[in-house]
Amino acid sequence: MKLIESQISGCFELQPNIFDDARGRFVKIFNQDDFENSGLEIRFTEQYYSVSKKNVIRGMHFQLPPCDHAKLVCCVQGAVFDVVIDLRAGSPTYGHAETFELTADKANSIYIPKGMAHGFCTLSDEAILMYSVSSVYSAECDSGIHWNSGDIAWPIQDPILSARDQSFVPLDQFISPFKNVS
Repeated sequence: MKLIESQISGCFELQPNIFDDARGRFVKIFNQDDFENSGLEIRFTEQYYSVSKKNVIRGMHFQLPPCDHAKLVCCVQGAVFDVVIDLRAGSPTYGHAETFELTADKANSIYIPKGMAHGFCTLSDEAILMYSVSSVYSAECDSGIHWNSGDIAWPIQDPILSARDQSFVPLDQFISPFKNVS
């Protein structure tokens, strides 16, 4: 597995080894030793997936402390424009948005450390995103910032959005509880 460092400290794009043959494909998205040797979170407590139609934007989501979590996100069907925003107070990249294209064909994934907002836009007719997270979901700690704040160059003009995602405060009004640990 190859770890590609992003401009945000602790956030990586992961490119696994892909094994294609006449039967299909095999992709290993997590290896405890590789993660541990790279200083990444290895204890994932929940896994879930979302199914989204073309032009859907989901985000920008996170869990507040003490339920904040690291995420490992991969696209197992279709393609998405994936976004991570650094929300760690004191970080040199605070408020910076990093974008990635996750596709089932590339089999790449994103490791998102604690203190980040995450969202995505579906590029294909349908996309399935799989998440592994390091804390159990807490409704009380569930939060987000407005999807269209943080200087994100979304690839579509008229997204399909939830009322919840439209109701979040913009980044410039968000008071971060996250601290920079690097």
